[in-house]
Formats: sequence, C-alpha cells, structure tokens
Amino acid sequence: MTNTEEAPSGAEIRLEEVTKRYSGTASPAVASVTMTIPRGKTVIFVGPSGCGKTTTMKMINRLIEPTSGRISIDDRDVLDIDPDKLRRTIGYAIQQAGLFPHMTVAQNIGMVPSLLRWNKKKIAERVEEMLDLVGLDSAVFHDRYPRQLSGGQQQRVGVARALAADPPVLLMDEPFGAVDPITRGNLQDELMRLQSELHKTIVFVTHDFDEAVKLGDRIAVLGEQSKILQYDTPEAILQNPADDTVAGFVGAGASLKQLTLLRVRDVELKQEAITARPDETVEAVRRQLEERNRPFALVLDARDRPARWVHKRQLAHASSLRTAGKPIGDFVSTQSTLQDALEACLAEGGAAVVTKERGRYAGTIDIDTVMATVQRLRDEAGVSE
Repeated sequence: MTNTEEAPSGAEIRLEEVTKRYSGTASPAVASVTMTIPRGKTVIFVGPSGCGKTTTMKMINRLIEPTSGRISIDDRDVLDIDPDKLRRTIGYAIQQAGLFPHMTVAQNIGMVPSLLRWNKKKIAERVEEMLDLVGLDSAVFHDRYPRQLSGGQQQRVGVARALAADPPVLLMDEPFGAVDPITRGNLQDELMRLQSELHKTIVFVTHDFDEAVKLGDRIAVLGEQSKILQYDTPEAILQNPADDTVAGFVGAGASLKQLTLLRVRDVELKQEAITARPDETVEAVRRQLEERNRPFALVLDARDRPARWVHKRQLAHASSLRTAGKPIGDFVSTQSTLQDALEACLAEGGAAVVTKERGRYAGTIDIDTVMATVQRLRDEAGVSE
C-alpha cells in the first residue's frame, strides 16, 4: 500500500462566496459558501435533501454554473477553463453508475481517455489496470454490457471510469445509495482502499451521516442554502457538535459511532486459519485439519483472494476444493470500520475474513477482539455501565 505520507496527487479546491440563484426564485439555492477542500483529502457534504449539497458540488465541475463567487482548483479559476476540458480533468461518479448502456465495460472506462486522444494501446492498458484496481476480472467483465452487471459491479465500473484519466479531483454524488447494505459497505471499503493508494481530492455527497463518518477526512454539515453548520473532522463533530441541528445528524449512539473511527487495520488480526488452494488435494487439506485440530479451512483463489470455507465433514465426500464447502458470506477489509467488523462477525457466527489490497487475504477478526476494543474505548472515555 502506498505510504500515506507521500505527496498526494489531488488538488486543492477553494470556494469563495459561491452563490447559485435560479431565475424566478426568491432566495438562492446556494448562498455565499466559502470553504477550502484540502489536497488529497476526502471531504463529505452531508445534509438534508434539498439543502443544496449536490448543487454546490456540481458547481465545481460546472455542471451547474455559479451565479457569483469564485471556485478555483489549485488556484486556477474554473470559469477560465473550457467546461468540456474542465470535466475531462475531474472524475465524476453518480448513483446507479450512469454507464452508457450501448457501450461495453471497456468502452465505458476508456471513454474519457479516448476523448483526451490517448492512443489505443495506452487506453487498452489503462482499462486493464482500472479493472484490476476496482477488483473486477478483465477476462470476465471486459466485454460485458452494463445490463449484464449487478448494481455493485456497475458502481465499480463507474468508479473505474471516473478514475481512468487519472484526474486529481473526484466528485461523487450519492454513488452507493442505490445498492444493498452489504454491497454498499464493500464499495465504501473499496473507495477507502483506492484513496489510500491514489490520494485524490474527493468531494462526496451523501445524506447518510454514518457514511460520512466512515469515509471522510473532513465533513461539511450543510443546512439550507448549503450554509456550513460545521466543517471539521469526524472525531470533532462526534465529540462536539456545533449546534442542535448538527447533534441531530449525529443522532443517538454517538459513543458507538466511535467504532466507525477505528479501522480493522488498527487491531491485530488473527492468522490461525488453515488456508488452501483450489488445486490442492482434498486429502492433504483434511490431513492438515486433523493434525492441527481445526474444523475449517479457507480456500484462496490463484490471486490470494478468499473464496470458500470448507468444513472437515464436507471433505469426506468432496472430490475437489473448487466446489467443496460454501462461498464466504460477509467479509471486511483492512479499510473497514470496527462497526463493519462487528456486523460481519455476528453475521458469520463469531469471526470474519479480512482482506487487504486487491482483495487478498489478510487474516481474520473475531467478535472478542472487537468487543475488547469497545470496552477499551468506554474505559478511556470514562463511560460507566
């Protein structure tokens, strides 16, 4: 994984007294917003529907033109840049992916590089790289059409397309809002993993405060007309909401939300699982389980990604590890929060598989480890039973 101390590849964004007023309306949709979005950080806009958070974000790439004020990217006024050229240098990912249905996955990902007149070889190489980056097998997905993908797969392709031309800035408008909760959690983990490697400047719009706490380096809690009610780190907002409105966003269980500030990478993983490859013999794995007195083995694929759990009972009648046992249900990554880990452990019966970069196996985490961390947090905070 890339060292987070390395120079980020993102760009600083500044909004100065930015206002958007639509004709025929008495009051502006966005009124005099001023803020700095740091280079290489993820900043979340969170607020109620209709507060102007999406409008504010869309003014950055001029999908909506500001009425007044100044928006700059690395000190360059966006109004001085041709809108089409500007958008080709800013990644954009939206809810339900927004893929072109008549284009294949590869064509969707390669669209912006093609508009930038990259040569075909460079585009082809970039498509392969991006599919690998978002965890999709090129041999399987390269020539598929969006209708042949699940919602989560479409969102991964959408993120790959947004990043294909290596833009310094990535705008994301409720990108995971239309998928099921487990897929949403996995996509959030994937985004955090990508950001740990790429260090883009990400502006992410959501109405979900838990998502904001999980993903954001900083959170901008917005009120009507995108008024900034509080702009700070997740820790600071959880511990000291600026007013009652912000406290309402934080909601009940603020202490439990502290679990979203700790990542799986912050705790020591267990390395006790017996792992096997699909081409190993059933007998060899069965013998390992007997020798080490373990009930389960974890089958990894050729790229070290967890694939299946197999119980020693199931090996008695199995002919191959490729089909024995059952696929892994819920799992987490090193980027996941401890709250995600707790939910996965409960779903999986006490322990969950943990993956690292490119989905490779990292170890396991169990409910005892998570609960011990919860107790430590409570003790440090002086919370009484």
